[in-house]
Amino acid sequence: MPTVSTHGASIHYETDGDGPTVVFVSDVGYGAWLWGWHNDAVAGPYETLVWDLPGTGRSDAPEGPLDVATLAATLEAVLSDHGVASAHLVGAGLGGMVALRYAHRYNRARTLTLYCTAASGDAVDESALSALALDGPDSLAGAFSPAFREGAPDLLDRIAAWRTEEDATGDARAAQAAAMTGFDAPPLYEVTQPTEVYYGLDDPVVAPDAAEALAADLPRGSAEAVEGRHCCYVEHAPAVTDRLLAMLDEHAE
Repeated sequence: MPTVSTHGASIHYETDGDGPTVVFVSDVGYGAWLWGWHNDAVAGPYETLVWDLPGTGRSDAPEGPLDVATLAATLEAVLSDHGVASAHLVGAGLGGMVALRYAHRYNRARTLTLYCTAASGDAVDESALSALALDGPDSLAGAFSPAFREGAPDLLDRIAAWRTEEDATGDARAAQAAAMTGFDAPPLYEVTQPTEVYYGLDDPVVAPDAAEALAADLPRGSAEAVEGRHCCYVEHAPAVTDRLLAMLDEHAE
């Protein structure tokens, strides 16, 4: 279980599979459980790398405030520690913002797959984001559609247990949320990697038009609507991961 020390914190990451590296970057507060469905689909023909954001899972809590630039630098430290020459980045929410900043600042990113992400923190509904916190009154309501929650109660129980074990809470989650709402994208015309943007049609945190605008402003961006809310990519993991694998196969060498 490798770790790397950077920006005053010990950051935990795990890898699986063999082949070109696919890196998953989590959303505000969520632990590595978020990528379980993707990891199962991708690991094997590809190497997967999942890392815990500061204050999440086994990573140390941040010392002071966080911003997306610092998280992108942390990602660079993780990839350098693991000896990754190039990587396909998959990010959700805050993780998508980190992927954008990373692709603009560093030279290892090959492709970007972004879920429920906007180009600016101004497009993030802070109240809806706060409601997703583990200690929120109904923290799964903004993440999953009513049909999914009603149709998979056993899975929701497992998700709740994973969240209790892995998710960031308190000041650590607040620092991640502030990084998301304070984000301002680099010049998007300079982010030239092939990029697919997926968004939830009923996402209360990032509205569909914000995700569509992000895709439109990227030179090689495309947008795809998914039924569901802020974690629509989990709710519809089989279809979404099929699309991810198709993109990886197209661009992997």
